[in-house]
Amino acid sequence: MSTHATTSNPSLVPTIAVGIGAGLLSGLFGVGGGILVVPALVMVLGFDQRRASGTSLGAVLPISIASLITHWSQDNVDWSVALWLSIGAIGGAIYGTKLIHVLPRKTLGYMFAAVLVVTAVRLYIPTEASGRDAITFLTAVAMIAVGFATGVLAGLLGIGGGVVMVPAMIVLFSEIPVIAKGTSAAVIIPTSIMGTIRNRKSKNIDMRVAAIVGVAGIPTAIVGGIVADVMDDTVSNALFATLVLIVAARMINDVRKS
Repeated sequence: MSTHATTSNPSLVPTIAVGIGAGLLSGLFGVGGGILVVPALVMVLGFDQRRASGTSLGAVLPISIASLITHWSQDNVDWSVALWLSIGAIGGAIYGTKLIHVLPRKTLGYMFAAVLVVTAVRLYIPTEASGRDAITFLTAVAMIAVGFATGVLAGLLGIGGGVVMVPAMIVLFSEIPVIAKGTSAAVIIPTSIMGTIRNRKSKNIDMRVAAIVGVAGIPTAIVGGIVADVMDDTVSNALFATLVLIVAARMINDVRKS
């Protein structure tokens, strides 16, 4: 079967399975699920890297909404931090969706894998975070900068950006891990909306697949958010980092063979 045929009418069962896995990741770790969705769309459903990135960003939206509601109900969202991060993230998403049409497909694949590896290594390092200090002017500027970097990666690689935001909030701003996860889910929503609007205009998204993956991920995003509230931070980070490394290795192998 050709790549075109696969991407235009992919099998329903594996598409739903991708959504279920992405939802669980979103709830557990505060990511949009794109770190699973993008490689799965490429390796399982036969999408090219650009279309996988655009479709993933669309799928992330309903999953992140479900994850946010769950974290919010447990008072695990820092809305002040979410505001400053979102300001940068929206601008970054606009810029990232422009770059996606400029960079070669293999470059996008290797960039995605590199982000995953760096994130995994960082998550293996124990971090103590007791809660953020008051937000100053410089802190707000730093949050906007982190948000912008997150938005660029979201628009460019189809990830929600949680793999950047969660570690950044913990390390740079001393945010408590579970609150960083909930806050990340809040920021991913406007980022994915902006990226999806732009990807749809450029016809770089499969809306049917995005909808199926997104809806399938809602129940597991809720379950993941509940589990995240009681899971030990060290265990959570180690599990997430291991999964990320596995996905990165598989992604690099796939790009090399293409």
